[in-house]
Amino acid sequence: MREVQATGAKTRFAELLRAVEHGEVIAITRHGKTVAHLVPATAQDRANREKAVEQFRRRRAAWKDITFTRDEILALRYELHLW
Repeated sequence: MREVQATGAKTRFAELLRAVEHGEVIAITRHGKTVAHLVPATAQDRANREKAVEQFRRRRAAWKDITFTRDEILALRYELHLW
């Protein structure tokens, strides 16, 4: 992974975007500390999807077997103004 100082990233932004388009990941640093990453959009999209799926699976595992009738669901829907 290439590291670029923030001031240099500002002046070379178009060049850095071309590198990212070709799959490179670039760390943007300020005072020697990484403050951001430029990553290809497809890689970030995939990471976000995987994170969302994992969060859903954890939440789903915590659900209890609760059953509602159709009428109960509709009543809650109208009560909460979700219609």
